[in-house]
Amino acid sequence: MISDYDIYLFAQGTHYEIYNKLGAHACQVGGVDGFFFALWAPHARAVSVVGDFNGWNNARNPMMRVDDSGIFICFIPEAQEGQLYKFDILTQEHQHILKADPYASYAELRPGTASRLFVSDYVFGDEAWQAEKRQHNGYSAPLSIYECHLGSWMRHPGADPSYYSYRELAQRLGDYLQYMGYTHVELIGIAEYPLDASWGYQVCGYYAPTSRHGNPDDFRFFVDQMHQRGIGVILDWVPAHFPRDAHGLAVFDGAPLYEYADPRRGEHAHWGTKIFDLGRPQVSNFLIANALYWIKEFHVDGLRTDAVASMLYLDYGRQEGNYVRNRYGGKENLESIEFFRHLNSIVHQRHPGAIIVAEESTAWAGVTRSPKEGGLGFDYKWNMGWMHDFLEYMVQDPLFRKFHHNKLTFGMTYATAEQFILVLSHDEVVHLKRSLWDKMPGSEGQKFASLKAAYAFFMGHPGKKLLFMGQEFGQRREWSEDRELDWFLLADERHRDLQHYYHGLLSLYRRYPAMYSLDGSWDGFEWINCQDGDRSILSFCRFARGRKHPLVFVINFTPVDRPDYRVGLPAPGSYELLLDDVHGYYRTPAQRLVFQSVESECDGRPHSLSLPLKGYSVAVLRLK
Repeated sequence: MISDYDIYLFAQGTHYEIYNKLGAHACQVGGVDGFFFALWAPHARAVSVVGDFNGWNNARNPMMRVDDSGIFICFIPEAQEGQLYKFDILTQEHQHILKADPYASYAELRPGTASRLFVSDYVFGDEAWQAEKRQHNGYSAPLSIYECHLGSWMRHPGADPSYYSYRELAQRLGDYLQYMGYTHVELIGIAEYPLDASWGYQVCGYYAPTSRHGNPDDFRFFVDQMHQRGIGVILDWVPAHFPRDAHGLAVFDGAPLYEYADPRRGEHAHWGTKIFDLGRPQVSNFLIANALYWIKEFHVDGLRTDAVASMLYLDYGRQEGNYVRNRYGGKENLESIEFFRHLNSIVHQRHPGAIIVAEESTAWAGVTRSPKEGGLGFDYKWNMGWMHDFLEYMVQDPLFRKFHHNKLTFGMTYATAEQFILVLSHDEVVHLKRSLWDKMPGSEGQKFASLKAAYAFFMGHPGKKLLFMGQEFGQRREWSEDRELDWFLLADERHRDLQHYYHGLLSLYRRYPAMYSLDGSWDGFEWINCQDGDRSILSFCRFARGRKHPLVFVINFTPVDRPDYRVGLPAPGSYELLLDDVHGYYRTPAQRLVFQSVESECDGRPHSLSLPLKGYSVAVLRLK
C-alpha cells in the first residue's frame, strides 16, 4: 500500500493523491477484508490504532514504522465501515496522546472527535456539467455567487430546530438558488471543525465533509444535484491556520509537525491558532493534495482561499521584533508565494476549469497573474477594497453622501488590475457590524430604497458577484450561526419586494453579456458621468464585445427627486427601460418604456435623453 515511490513523492511534496495512501482505506490482504491504516508521525516513538474494533486498547494494533520515512502502517482485519478510531501516539517524552486521522474522509459528530471508517460507493451523474465546466467558471461567464452557511440557512421547524441533511438541502437550497437565478453557491464550513461558533474556519478534518449534515456520499449527492441544476459549487478553504484542539494537527506527534516550531512564525496570537509550516514538503503536500481532493473526489468547482494576506506577509498581525524576516530581509513569506504558485499551477494542470479564489485584502500585485509572469496564479481575487469603500459610502446619511462620492468611483481606477469578484460577504454582517439592511440610514422605507440603489450599483459595476445569504431579502438582524435566517420577514411585502427586485437583477445579469463578459477589460465599462457628486448620481455604460446594445445605468443615491434628469448616451437611438426600482426587471419588451434620444449635448456626448429620476431611483436602459 505504501511504496518507495510513494514515500519519495511525499518527501518531495508532489504526491498529489497522498490521501489514497495515508489515512484509513478498505482493502484485502491475503484474501482477508479489513482496513489499512497509515500515518505520518516522524517524531513519534511508537503509534498504534485504537477504536471500536479493539476496545480502544493501544496494545492490540501497533503500527510498523516504514524505514526512516516517518510513516507508520498496519492492517486490521477486524475493522469495519462505520467504526470510530484514533491514533495513539507515544511521544519522545513517553507520553500517550490521541489524535484524529488527518486524512480521514469522515468524522464523528461533534462533540465527539474521533475519525470514522467510510467507503464511498457514490456514482456521479453530472457528466454534462463537468464537460462544460470551463464555460461555467471562465472569465467571460456570469458568476453570481450565493455565499451560504448550511447550518444557519434554514433548519427543521420545531422547538429545537435541527440541521437539514445534505440531501434535504440539495432539494431545498437547490430550488431556491434556481428560483433566484444564482450561478454558483459558495459554502462556508464544509471541512470538519469542532466548534460551531468558528463557522468552519477552525478546521480539524481537512479531508472530511462535516458530519453535521450527513456522510461524505451525502455531500457528493449535494454537489451532484447542484450541477444537474446548473449551479456551480465553491468551498471555503482554510490553509492559513488551524486550531490548537488536542485531537487535531497541533503538536501532532508530540512536537511541532504541521506548524512552524518557532512561535514567531508558527502562531497567530490574535486568532489563537497555528500556522502551517509550508517549508516542510509533506505539509505543503497535505494542503495541495487536499485542494485537489475536493475537486476530484467531490467534483467541486473551486475553492475560495481564506486569509491569503496572513500567509503572504510575515509580519501579519505582529509587532516589529515579533516576526522573522525572510532571507533577503523582507516581510514577504517566500514559502507561501511558492506554495500558491505550486497549488494554482497543479490545480489548473489537472483540473482545467476549476477556479481558485483569493481572499486577499492588500494591494499585493499579481494575485491573479500567472506564475510564469511572476504572479500567484489565482483565478479571481475578492475585491475587499471596493467592498469597504462601498459600504462606507452607503452608511452615510444621504445629505452627506456628496462628500464621499469618490468612495463609489475610486474602485474603477484599479478595476482591471486583477480578475475581481465584488463581495458583500458574511464578514460585513457580524460582530456588531449590522446587516446590510440595517446599515442603510433613514426610515424603514428609506432603508429598502437605499438598498435597492446599492444592489443596482453592485450588479452593474465590473467584477463577478458574491452576496451573503439573507441580504437578498433584507435580513434585519446580524447573522448568527445559532439560528436560521429570518425567513418570516418574507411575510412583509417590502421584504418580498426586495427579494423580487434582487431576483430581477440576477435575471438581468445572466441575460445580458454586457453585464459580465468583459469584466476584466476597459472595453466593458465606460463612465457617462462620475462627477455629479453634488447630486449623488452616477451614470455609466456596460458593453459586450462589439459594443452593440450597450446597457446604461443611472442611479440616484439621495431621496431628492430629479423630474427631468438628462443623461448622455453612448449612441443615438431608442432605449428601452429594462429595470427600475419600482417594478424591478421588465421581462418582456411589451412591458418596457422606450425613451428616444435627442441630439442634445450632455455629459460630453452629442446625444442624450431625460428621465424622471425620483429619490433613490434606479434605471437600467438598453439600446434597442
